[in-house]
Amino acid sequence: MPKVTKEEVKAICDAELPLVSILGAEIESIGQGEASVSLAAQQKLLRPGGTISGPAMMAIADYAFYIALLSKIGLEPMAVTSNLTINFLRKPAAKELVAKAKVVKLGRRLAFGDVFIFSEGQEDAVAHATCTYALPE
Repeated sequence: MPKVTKEEVKAICDAELPLVSILGAEIESIGQGEASVSLAAQQKLLRPGGTISGPAMMAIADYAFYIALLSKIGLEPMAVTSNLTINFLRKPAAKELVAKAKVVKLGRRLAFGDVFIFSEGQEDAVAHATCTYALPE
């Protein structure tokens, strides 16, 4: 059973992380150590060539992992990104993206995980990110 609900995450993000609402990212699901987030294609997120920009993909990867982490540790707003590495695997279409995150290792001070990003209608991932979060004492 996850330690947070969609409503609790949305409330903390509305109050503390306004970029989430600016981007329009939506929580699709929360599981134990897992989360799925969608991001609708919007003109403001496109780059030349009609593809979703890299910074937008990085933002939803980070957000998805944050939710996956909170599902394991509970509402802890001071858990922060200490590293995010992303590999762009193929050009995403100007369609909705879905980021699927999973906590791989949860330690006392650090959490590590994977995020795969998919473009609507594509079976293969368009990006893969690894995230490390620093946990408060």
